[in-house]
Amino acid sequence: MSDGKEKLIVFHADLDNTLIYSWKHEIGEEKTCVEVYEGRELSFMTGQSSSLLKKVRKKTLFVPVTTRTREQYERIRLGTGIPEYALVCNGGVLLKDGKELTDWYEESLRLTEKSRREFGRAGSCMQEDCGRILEVRNIRNLFLFTKSREPDRMVKRLKDRLDPALMDVFSNGSKVYALPKGLDKGTAVRRFKGYIKADLVLAAGDSEFDLPMLQTADRSWAPEGLVKRHLSGTRVTGVPDGRVFSDVLLEGVCREVFERGIGRTLLKEK
Repeated sequence: MSDGKEKLIVFHADLDNTLIYSWKHEIGEEKTCVEVYEGRELSFMTGQSSSLLKKVRKKTLFVPVTTRTREQYERIRLGTGIPEYALVCNGGVLLKDGKELTDWYEESLRLTEKSRREFGRAGSCMQEDCGRILEVRNIRNLFLFTKSREPDRMVKRLKDRLDPALMDVFSNGSKVYALPKGLDKGTAVRRFKGYIKADLVLAAGDSEFDLPMLQTADRSWAPEGLVKRHLSGTRVTGVPDGRVFSDVLLEGVCREVFERGIGRTLLKEK
């Protein structure tokens, strides 16, 4: 039952392949470019998703959660107003009104301090890999990133050498990431919930990076295949193939906040 008080609902969403899609991804004719880099149109959003996100923002505090760096994130223009908050670098950096909150970043470093030694070992292992096709990038001393011709082999090699209690390893296509424990989207969502004093947390994501966030939120949406592989028996709603994922998940968020009448606008739209 409602107690008559305003409820602060936070909607966390991954960006790439959750709300926006690269030019390589077929999402229909009605789409809008949301990212341009060096004169090239890189990412797009469907017209329906753009419209639905505007509605969602009237009822929730929309907070993107992305593995993108700050610079990569700032290239994106969703056309729904700039979010007041954004979690970038896999949740290790919090932006408020476009400015980085130093205390949040310093706490992220403290949370990952136990993994420093393994962080260095991961960097050496990636550097030595003969299949590597990109320099090893240290993202703000938060995580490591590179690309490989044989990403599965590199991931296996890293997992064999690193302590799984201290480091996580993921691949996404040719991209390979090594992240210290404590730098995951679930931890970021829990921290932000306490920071903002949220009453309800909704989330959406499409990859293994998003699993901790999806499991931490009160209600989540993910592709059906991801749910079957990793999230069976949870409260995460699986979205079947056939339609653009962003359209379906945002319809679900709208039903959650409008039909139940559980949200009100607490922040002014930009």
